[in-house]
Amino acid sequence: MQPEFRIMRNGYDRFAVDNAFQELATEVETLEGKVILYEKELKNLEEQLTSVKNRYQVIVSELSVKEKAADDIARLALKEANIIIDSAQDNADSIVREALSTARIILSDLSRISNDASVMREEMHGQLTGLIQAIDNFEIPKLPEVEWIKDFEFKK
Repeated sequence: MQPEFRIMRNGYDRFAVDNAFQELATEVETLEGKVILYEKELKNLEEQLTSVKNRYQVIVSELSVKEKAADDIARLALKEANIIIDSAQDNADSIVREALSTARIILSDLSRISNDASVMREEMHGQLTGLIQAIDNFEIPKLPEVEWIKDFEFKK
């Protein structure tokens, strides 16, 4: 906005011009003060930005290190898990072999016992058949009449 001055005899109203200049000078001073404040604030914000960027870089590098460590741990854990699984498989195979060997021995013993029992059964059957024949052939002698014992008194 342009100030308007009254025209006087030798030019413009000197007091009005001086007053306008004074107002403009005050406004310039105020604006220069604001510029200085804004420059300080800008510098402060730039420093904060630099600090935040530095912290960001530190965090990114720490994250990278932690990710690498996590990958290493995961790889080692997988390797250990595979070793444990292989060991468990070997142990399971060994246990199964031992169980099969024990089962084979037990079945062999059962087969032998079954054969022995069959032979014993046949022997006992033969002996029982002979005993039954002996019992059937056994004759009990006839007893004499026991009536005469009743008539006989014992004397004391």
